[in-house]
Amino acid sequence: MPSLTPDVEVRLSVGQCVRTLTTSKEKEEVTKTLHTLTSYLDDGPQSTITSAQRAEFSRAHYTRTLQFLISNINADWLQLLTVPQCTELWDGLFLRGPPDQTLLVLMDGISSMSSPSAGLDRLVSILERFLQSGRLTVLLWTRCQGTGPSDSPQLRETLLSRLVALPDLTANQLHHHNKTLFLPQQYYPLLARDMLTVLERTCQALRGLKDCSLTFVAQALGKACVQGHSGKQVFGVLAPHLSSCTLSDMVWQRVCWKLLENVPERWLESVLTGMVQAVNRPDALSRIMGNLVLKNKKAQFVITHKLLLLQYKYETRVLSILLGYLAQDRERRPLLIQVLRSLCQAWANPSAVRHTPLEQQLYVSRALLLCVGLLSDAELQELRSELLQCMLGGMQSHLDSSVVRVRRMGMVVGECLSSRMDVNGAKLKFEVQYCMAPFPRLWVRLYSLKWLTVPIFLFSLTPYDMSADQEMSQAAPPRYLRDCLEAFLSSEDPVRVDLSLRAIEGLVRKNTSTAREVSVELSKVLLHMEDRYNTVGFLSLRQAAMVALTVTDSVTEYLTTEFYSMNYSIRQRLDILEVLILSAQELSQPITDKGGPSKAIQRVTMNTPLYPGDDPIHWRQVVERRIQSKTKRLSKVGSKPTPNRYAPVAGHFFFPLLRNYDRPQVTFDLLGGDHLVLGRLIHTLGLLMHLAVNAPVATQMGRALLDFVWAVRYHVDQMVRRGVLFAVCSIFLSMPSQSLLVELSDQLFETRAWLAGENTGQNNKVSLMLLYTRVETRLLYLNILDRVVSPSEFRE
Repeated sequence: MPSLTPDVEVRLSVGQCVRTLTTSKEKEEVTKTLHTLTSYLDDGPQSTITSAQRAEFSRAHYTRTLQFLISNINADWLQLLTVPQCTELWDGLFLRGPPDQTLLVLMDGISSMSSPSAGLDRLVSILERFLQSGRLTVLLWTRCQGTGPSDSPQLRETLLSRLVALPDLTANQLHHHNKTLFLPQQYYPLLARDMLTVLERTCQALRGLKDCSLTFVAQALGKACVQGHSGKQVFGVLAPHLSSCTLSDMVWQRVCWKLLENVPERWLESVLTGMVQAVNRPDALSRIMGNLVLKNKKAQFVITHKLLLLQYKYETRVLSILLGYLAQDRERRPLLIQVLRSLCQAWANPSAVRHTPLEQQLYVSRALLLCVGLLSDAELQELRSELLQCMLGGMQSHLDSSVVRVRRMGMVVGECLSSRMDVNGAKLKFEVQYCMAPFPRLWVRLYSLKWLTVPIFLFSLTPYDMSADQEMSQAAPPRYLRDCLEAFLSSEDPVRVDLSLRAIEGLVRKNTSTAREVSVELSKVLLHMEDRYNTVGFLSLRQAAMVALTVTDSVTEYLTTEFYSMNYSIRQRLDILEVLILSAQELSQPITDKGGPSKAIQRVTMNTPLYPGDDPIHWRQVVERRIQSKTKRLSKVGSKPTPNRYAPVAGHFFFPLLRNYDRPQVTFDLLGGDHLVLGRLIHTLGLLMHLAVNAPVATQMGRALLDFVWAVRYHVDQMVRRGVLFAVCSIFLSMPSQSLLVELSDQLFETRAWLAGENTGQNNKVSLMLLYTRVETRLLYLNILDRVVSPSEFRE
C-alpha cells in the first residue's frame, strides 16, 4: 500500500478527530482526541509529528479546528473534562498555535456570541491569557521573520484591524463587563512593549546577519497612532526606550529609521506628531528619525510646514525640538532656511495679521525667533537682507493693527530680530513695558550658539488688569441678512442668535433686494425656529420678522402651501395664520406720498385763485357742504376708496387657504378634531375678506367664503360657529351693494334668517350685536327688509 502524503494524512486525521468529538460521549475518547489535535502543535523532541505535518496542520486545518471548538463550546463532551484537562487541552489549542490565526478566530468568536454567556466568558478568559502570555510578541516576530504562510492584503488588513481595534471590539461586546487588560490605557502600552521586544530581537538578528522585515510592525504602529493612541499610550512607552537605545548603538538607529520608513504615508503624520511630542531633545529625535525628512515628501511637509504654519496647538518645547532637529544635521539645514523664509513670510503678511487668530500669530512668532536663534553667523549674514525686510514689513503690519497685543507682539519680535542681526551696532527699542530675561529652556543650545535673551511676553504673558472693565456684548449686531440666516442655522451662541433675531426685521425692510433673494429660506427657518435660549420677546420678534418678509417680498404662496403640509404642529399652523393677518393689515394701509403733497392737493393748490371771491365754483362747494351737514343718514354705507398694496394681492392671501381644507392628513384633520385650527382659519378668512373692501376680487372672495362657512354653520364647537358668524358679517360689509343682489340673491333671505336665529341664541355678544346691526343696516339700504320679494325680483 503506497504511503500517504502529509497533507492527506493530516486531513484524514483531523477529520476523524472532528467526527469523534461530535459523536463521542466517553471521557477517555474525548481526551485522547484532544491530545491528538494538540500533538500537531508540539515541536518537542518527544513529538511523533513531522515538521511537514505540523506545517500542513497550521496552514490548512488550525483555523477550522478552532472554529469547530468555538461552535461546540457548549457541547456535552466538553463538560466531561476536568478543569485542569480543559485548561491544558482545550485552552492549549488556542495558546500554542499560530497567534495570528488565534487572534482572528477569538475576536470573531467574541463578536458573534451573545452577551452575557458562559461561552463568551471562556473566550474572554482565553484572550486575556493570550495577551498575558506574550502571544502578541510571537505574532509580531513571526511577521518580522516572514516564516508564516503567505497571506493576501485583505487578510493582512483584517489582522491589523483586529490587532489595533481590540479595545473597541471588546468594549462593544462586553460593555460594563470588560476586562481591565482590554482597556486602551492598558492594552496599547502592552502593544508598545511587545513592539519594543520585537525591535530588540530584530537588532539581535541583524547582528547575527539575519534578514528581518519591519513592515507589519510599522503598519501596526501607524494604525494605532492614526486612531488617536500616539500619545502616552504608545510613544510614552516607545520614545524613552528608543531614545536611550539609540544613544550609542548604531544598529538600533538603523532599526528605528527603517521602522519609520515603512510606515504607510496615510498614517505617517500621526506617527510623527506623536513622536515629536514624546521625545525630550532634538538630538534624540534626530537619532530616531534620521534623515526621513529628506527621503519622504510627506514627512517633509509635516515637519517643515504643517506643524509650524498650519497648526498652533503645540508647546514651545515641541517647536524647539522640531527646529533643533532640522539644525542638527548638515544635510537638513537647507530645510531650516526654507522654514525660516516661510515663517518670515507668514509673520510679515498683513492679511495673516488681520485674519489669523492671536494664538496662531503668537505661535508663529515663537517659531520665528527660535529659528533665527539657530542660525549660524554665516547664515545670518547671508539672510540679513531678507530678515531686515521681514522685520520692517512685519512690524508695520503689526503696528497698524487695532489690537494692543498684536502691536506689542510686533514690537517685541522687532526688538529681538534687531538684537540678533545687530544692524550697524544699533538696536531697535520701543517704549513698551515687558520683561526681558534669560530664558534658556526656550532656546536650543546647539554647538557654539550662545544663550539668547528672550522676551517673556512671547511665552509667559502677564494678564491684563481687567478689574475695572465693563462687560460688553460678545458679538456685534449683524449687518447683513445672510449673517442672520447663518446664525439661525449654525450658531450655538445665544448672544449672536438674540442679536440676529432683533436685527432681522430692520434689515429686511431696509434691504428689500436682498430680502427677495432669501425670503423663502428665511421664512422657513423662522417658522421652524424654537426658543432654545429663552430669548426675551422671542415670539413677537420672530413674528415681526416673518411679517416683514411677507410684506417686503410676498411669501404668501409658501405660507399658504405649508399651512396644509404634513408634520406641522398646531402652533406652527396658527403662527402662519397670524402672520398672514398682520401682513394683510399692514398692506391694507393707504398709500401716501410722504415726500410731498399728493397730486390731488397739488391740483387744488395750482387752480386756487389768490382771492376766494374770484373762484366761480366756490359757492357750489359751500352749498354742497351745507347740504351734507344738514342731511341725516342711518349709516355711511361706503367710504371713499383709497389705494393700498393689499387689494392687488388679496386673492393670493385668501384663495390658497380654501384649497385643501377637506383633505384629511395623518397629523391634521381640519374638518375632524382640529376645531381650534378650523375656528382660527375661518376668523382669518373673515379678516382677509374685511380688509379686501373695495378690492376688485372682493365679490369672488365673498361668494367663496360663504360657500365654505355655510357647510359648518352648525358646527359643534362654539368657536367655529362664532367664526362663521364673523365671516358672514365680513362678507355683507365688504362686498359691493350691487354684487349682493346679483351674486347672493339665492342665499340672502336664508342668511338673514340664520343671522337672526344666531343672534337670539347663545351668540348674544356685544361685538356680534354690533356687527349684526351693521348687516341689518346694509340690508335695509338695499330695500330688502321693507318688502318680501322673490329671488327673481332681485335679478330684475
